[in-house]
Amino acid sequence: MSSEITGAEIVVRCLAEEGVEHVFGYPGGAVLYIYDEIFKQDKFRHILVRHEQAAVHAADAYSRSSNKVGVCLVTSGPGVTNAVTGIATAHLDSIPMVIITGQVPTHAIGLDAFQECDTVGITRPCVKHNFLVKDVKDLAATMKKAFFIATTGRPGPVLVDIPKDITIAKTTYEYPKSVEMRSYKPVDKGHSGQIRKAVQLLLTAERPMIYTGGGVILSDSAPELNKLVDKLGYPCTNTLMGLGAYRASSDKFVGMPGMHGTYEANMAMQNCDVLIAIGARFDDRVIGNPKHFASLPRKIIHIDIDPSSISKRVKVDVPIVGNVKEVLQELLAQIDASEIKPNATAHAAWWKQINEWRKRECLKYASSDDLIKPQMVVEKLWQVTKGDAFVTSDVGQHQMWAAQYYGFDKPRRWINSGGLGTMGVGLPYAMGVQMANPDATVACVTGEASIQMCIQELATCKQYHLTPKIVLLNNRYLGMVRQWQEIDYGSRYSESYMDSLPDFDKLVESFGHVGVTITKPGDVEGALRDAFAMKDKLVFMNFITDQGENVWPMVKAGKGLTEMLLGSEDL
Repeated sequence: MSSEITGAEIVVRCLAEEGVEHVFGYPGGAVLYIYDEIFKQDKFRHILVRHEQAAVHAADAYSRSSNKVGVCLVTSGPGVTNAVTGIATAHLDSIPMVIITGQVPTHAIGLDAFQECDTVGITRPCVKHNFLVKDVKDLAATMKKAFFIATTGRPGPVLVDIPKDITIAKTTYEYPKSVEMRSYKPVDKGHSGQIRKAVQLLLTAERPMIYTGGGVILSDSAPELNKLVDKLGYPCTNTLMGLGAYRASSDKFVGMPGMHGTYEANMAMQNCDVLIAIGARFDDRVIGNPKHFASLPRKIIHIDIDPSSISKRVKVDVPIVGNVKEVLQELLAQIDASEIKPNATAHAAWWKQINEWRKRECLKYASSDDLIKPQMVVEKLWQVTKGDAFVTSDVGQHQMWAAQYYGFDKPRRWINSGGLGTMGVGLPYAMGVQMANPDATVACVTGEASIQMCIQELATCKQYHLTPKIVLLNNRYLGMVRQWQEIDYGSRYSESYMDSLPDFDKLVESFGHVGVTITKPGDVEGALRDAFAMKDKLVFMNFITDQGENVWPMVKAGKGLTEMLLGSEDL
């Protein structure tokens, strides 16, 4: 008979069985037995963050940039509530993660014990699933289920809440080899008949459009997508979450769609006759007003692993439920076998129209010899890194400029909060990316408001010798808030001005890093080159940018895709 071990030992062994290499966390009373076992083991490395929110963000980016499961560990009560923002961020972007939380002892649950909160209740709306382990005998099986649920079907964060007495209770240990859950059987293979219908529509389309989202990246389907677009020669657009799924350097790529997408992408989305949506969910920031979007007739094919996403906002004609990679492989095979010849004449006319839209040069901006234009900083970042960096961002104008002006040719290189739009993610995202990709070039594009939300993580970077390059586009405003206030609120800049900013150079240096402030356009490229040459240093570049610059194009809330503002002259 095998000897018994504690619940805390079981947690550590389960993580090792799953091949976990890094755990991001912050200790506290309810998880100290687990931390004691972490101290004794050498199978994975624990990364001590300075705030639980950053632990979840770092684990999130670790997953996004590597296709490994991000894992984090926090204590009960405020440890959990601090982590909720990160959990919700991962949930809305469908990121596979396992969050282990401590809980007060089982006999104290519901008695308002010290550092108690209803973790299962609080996190239920923002996880794929969660568990409260009430018996140590269930712990190993629960951990196995957590990893299985997080990574299969539509991925997402799964939380395991473990009371402190369960971590010290003992039982025999056996890690399940497989999981069988009667209530959870995700479908991977798409329906062949539906795929046949999709092929028929695609090959007979006169104005086809390929619209892809984060599902292509999460399913590692970029090779299949690139093959599909290159084979058909159709225009392709990637959403904010899908950038890099199809290479931006191709002339088939028409840019990002939606609120701050390109004129040509939005016009093509609206005017196509057959639209294939692959791993995208017709988000409100992508299609604008659904009624306006539906005003022109088109046939829509929708491929998604999650049946609840299909016809949720937009009625589709050919739904295909399945793993994007498997569906695309069969789609490609059926296209190869089909005898239908695409209408070359119609496609030439369609491309002629798209290229006319391209002539609007919607991303063109006025250069300046005196003021640093934020768009120019991103363009120089792309040049200096040869378009091959991992780029994380916070949320706001700088995020949109990074998406518009850094051309991503590879998947998993653009790491940002899409669905929740979480300020503060940029720096912990950069930490997670560098942990997963230690030899890679990592840049964090951020704003002076966002960076302050998790700036304490500069200490984590110092402790673990993490050296991302921080590109701060500092316009001394809550930039996107100010832009909306200018356009929709009569230029009443209510609480959007940051008039008491720290001396970032001194602040960064106090954490042991390199800080530099850049005020002249002519110094931008040199500063970037110098920073990336310092491979063993975290360099924080504070670019003082044009305060009045706005993100164009823009589709205002409630408007349709073709009702774009291309600049201030359209206001």
